[in-house]
Amino acid sequence: MFSLVIASQLFTSIFLIIGLKRVLPRYRQAMTVAAIVCGIAAYHYFRIFDSFKAAFVTDAIGGAGDYVQVAGASFNEGYRYVDWLLTVPLLLLELIAVLALARKVQTSLLYRLIPASALMIALGYPGELTADNGMRGIFGLLSTIPFAYILYVLFIELTKSLDRQPVSVRRTISQLRLLLLLTWGVYPIAYLLPMLGIDGSDAWVGKQIGYSIADILAKCLYGLIIFHIARMKSFADDPAFARMELSVDEAEEVATPTNPRGK
Repeated sequence: MFSLVIASQLFTSIFLIIGLKRVLPRYRQAMTVAAIVCGIAAYHYFRIFDSFKAAFVTDAIGGAGDYVQVAGASFNEGYRYVDWLLTVPLLLLELIAVLALARKVQTSLLYRLIPASALMIALGYPGELTADNGMRGIFGLLSTIPFAYILYVLFIELTKSLDRQPVSVRRTISQLRLLLLLTWGVYPIAYLLPMLGIDGSDAWVGKQIGYSIADILAKCLYGLIIFHIARMKSFADDPAFARMELSVDEAEEVATPTNPRGK
């Protein structure tokens, strides 16, 4: 799973960097931030991978047997939380950047969402480290408060922004709200596994798999959707750019009268 996440994050980052010129300059900030998010995640998963190899060993050929923890060694979960502390605010920034909202609205959103995201990660970390399910539940609940606030603000603002977006991306942005809810919802489920009657190595492995899948969806898939939105908005903003990038039929479809910004 760690190897899969490394490959996904690394090559999504490379794809987004290569694709910068495939969108108009006003949307490249969102693309750059998306590439940075995946790059940061790839780096930290290298560290997570190495931490696993140092903490757990097996005598089986090809690593197919049972793993045992090395005496005096431990798996460093801190890498994951440092990654989230950096990437979650950036995920919010790339979404706000691609929507191209008024500067005052962007500033207001960042002032509200960035501190909330940092608080969410900081409150979750102590619960991650403890073996006491009661303490894990308390910190999980406290972390859920800023988590719910972030989702609420994003749903409200994304809904408000729909009328100001090109017709071609409204459905995608609307679906992005559900993607945020579904992908971000995987994290608390994985976090709560030790409290759901699953214990020992099963809980630990399940938690790592859950976090890994969530990171692929919330960073790689999310970044590719941001790229798609940036492309479609570029075509709607500049018909000449659309004609260069698309076939004649596709360019005409983007510039239909039902899309005011594509006229």
